[in-house]
Amino acid sequence: MDQAVEWVITTAKKRPRPCEFVVTPNADHALILQENPRLRSAYKDAALVIADGWPVVIASRLLGRPLAERVTGSDLVPSVFAAASPRDPLRVYLLGAGPGVAERAARVIESRHPGVRVVGAYGPPFGFERDSAENDRILEGIRAASPELLLVGLGAPKQELWVHTHRERIDAAVALCIGATIDFLAGEKARAPRIMQRLGLEWFHRAMTEPRRLVPRYARNAIEFPKLVFREWQDQRR
Repeated sequence: MDQAVEWVITTAKKRPRPCEFVVTPNADHALILQENPRLRSAYKDAALVIADGWPVVIASRLLGRPLAERVTGSDLVPSVFAAASPRDPLRVYLLGAGPGVAERAARVIESRHPGVRVVGAYGPPFGFERDSAENDRILEGIRAASPELLLVGLGAPKQELWVHTHRERIDAAVALCIGATIDFLAGEKARAPRIMQRLGLEWFHRAMTEPRRLVPRYARNAIEFPKLVFREWQDQRR
């Protein structure tokens, strides 16, 4: 986590071009990657890939390429905010979540983190990614706000594909693809208790809060992800 936080803040202040972006894979992302070549291309171009899910960390250890720890987007964002200096505030733009949620998250962030200045917040309408005029408005809004850090909470794989497609036009130094984190920051959704997070049971808490959407996904992951890891293990032994 400390390395990821340092990288985000340092890179944001350097303002590289084009926009550098960070992806946060979990078991579901790993399965989507097998069938989505556009997402594989986005992952290939990502500046930083951090493991959001415990199954990914466990798989890395079983396959002999151990990751140091789980670094979730929902933990990385507040850690970056906490490390930002009030003497040189981090300029942040929030893109994603439902109507009004990003704006509520902005107010919470600025009340808690003196080292952060939220320069813009927008929850785009459903299907915006297929509307070139709407995409132009979003990109112009980001350009006008001139953030150093862009938080993109659109869900996977939409957020990764959108950032990858538009990275040459995104006028921000770093973009973090962080799923439901904007909802968590706004208090729209509650994260699992810390004990459940430490025990690797955050997925269970989320499944209980959104059963219709998440239970089928987690059931598929429980069946298919071990198969994927086993195939990778077999390939290593050949």
